[in-house]
Amino acid sequence: MVPPFVPFLIAALLVPALQGRARSVLVLVAPIVGALTLVGAPEGVAWQLDMLGLTLEPVRVDRLSLIFGYIFHIAAFVGGIYAWHLRDSVQASAGLLYAGSAIGAVFAGDLLTLFVFWEVMAVSSVFLIWARGTPEAIRSAQRYLVVQITSGVLLLAGALVHLEATGSIAFGHLGLDAPGGVLILLAFGIKCAFPGLHSWLTDAYPQATPTGTVFLSAFTTKAAVYTLARGYAGTELLVWIGATMAFFPIFYAVIENDLRRVLGYSLINQLGFMVTGIGIGTEMAVNGAAAHAFSHILYKALLFMSMGAVLHMTGRINGSDLGGLYRSMPRTTVLCIVGAASISAFPLFSGFISKPMVMTAALEQGYDWVWLVLLFASAGVFHHAGIKIPYFAFFAHDSGIRTTEPPVNMQIAMLVAATLCVGIGCFPELLYAHLPFATDYSPYDASHVLAQLQLLLFSALAFAWLTLSGLYPPELRSVNLDADWVYRRLGPRLVGSAREVIGTADAAVRSAAVGGLVRLGGWLARVYGPRAPAGAAWPTHRTVAITLVLLGGYILLQGG
Repeated sequence: MVPPFVPFLIAALLVPALQGRARSVLVLVAPIVGALTLVGAPEGVAWQLDMLGLTLEPVRVDRLSLIFGYIFHIAAFVGGIYAWHLRDSVQASAGLLYAGSAIGAVFAGDLLTLFVFWEVMAVSSVFLIWARGTPEAIRSAQRYLVVQITSGVLLLAGALVHLEATGSIAFGHLGLDAPGGVLILLAFGIKCAFPGLHSWLTDAYPQATPTGTVFLSAFTTKAAVYTLARGYAGTELLVWIGATMAFFPIFYAVIENDLRRVLGYSLINQLGFMVTGIGIGTEMAVNGAAAHAFSHILYKALLFMSMGAVLHMTGRINGSDLGGLYRSMPRTTVLCIVGAASISAFPLFSGFISKPMVMTAALEQGYDWVWLVLLFASAGVFHHAGIKIPYFAFFAHDSGIRTTEPPVNMQIAMLVAATLCVGIGCFPELLYAHLPFATDYSPYDASHVLAQLQLLLFSALAFAWLTLSGLYPPELRSVNLDADWVYRRLGPRLVGSAREVIGTADAAVRSAAVGGLVRLGGWLARVYGPRAPAGAAWPTHRTVAITLVLLGGYILLQGG
């Protein structure tokens, strides 16, 4: 079996040597060839080698890795279509290397292989942010890279601790009690945007290029979800972390003006459902986490593509600057609404057949309060992503912007993603057949459909009432910070204060040293100067007498 990441790595090396359409074709060929390597792939270790006394398993195939492998190839293909119009070899190579390393991570059977792909993901993805070229993007990319490399360092440290204690680097179930388990969980948690460790996502993703954000939304966090499912399924701590992730981003998303940053917060919100499912750890819950990761990649890519199209055509992305675009971008509007319906879990759309699996598993295991939090989060995501994104971009008011639809390739990519969202929403068994565990779950029972429609209806009424009454937070031209305030505001202030204190102390030390040297020079001048006693001319007889005394003393000492 040819490892599925190999076509991506080869294509990433060839892209700089190609021009024009040939480069764009290669970007699409790589995921097709990679996907073909998975067709009929038998489960088990497909590639194993011994190196430095360690047994490495660069390719291990099972149902969990396959479901993530499938969606990663689909995401890379859709992203390649969306980026067809680009003539930037840096973005093309970085995108291929990024997608290939994410695929390598989900098929890695040992911690060392995982670490290698973990770091390649970090380094390759940062170019998709740098490529935008604005001062804000460059600074954000630098912050992003520091955080991602830190995750890799923690993963390596945890792997070394595990190796030292067990003699093995096999990547299977770990848990918190495993040697190095806490360090490895922290490494995964950074990339999965755990609360307090999440701000790199909402900082960096909105600063990436329109095409780069599509790739970013698909791979890093979902690779982290896979590693959590592989190593920490059933870890109860993740239930509470996931519930927090689903809950807190709602409030930031509601007040956020940058619509791609809104999508960043909703991404964290949706990750919360996946992490909660992994923490519950039952077959239903893990199936729900995997299914939701699959459907989430599709509808989140669709939403980021629609906002990327708006940014590409208008040069603006703040809700306060947009509105009325449905007149000049009707197809993009409809496709964005499909993405909004999917993330809101409308019946017949992808979110409806995946999100409830996690909520059902929570009720089955007695996590009633967690279920209520997830229910609130479902209503919240309908507000900030299902309604706010299309409303403020396309309908809220007439911004006066007149443009056209984005390039045809962008529209095709959005259409493919929208078709998949509707397809698996209408025929969920197509997805369920590939989940890690066999399931007979049926999302379309009457009680579930009616309950979800009621939730959506009352959420829509609440949004309408808040908007009409003027209580809904307005779109302000401002930058909202949360945990990143620590290193974007507090950190620089502390560094500035420390620099001021150190500068003051340095100046005082220098002043004291200079004053001491001046005083020493004055004393030396008084004692040894031309007119000082030590510096005056001595008579010859005094010099001879002193010499005789010294010589006599030396002779006496020698004689003793």
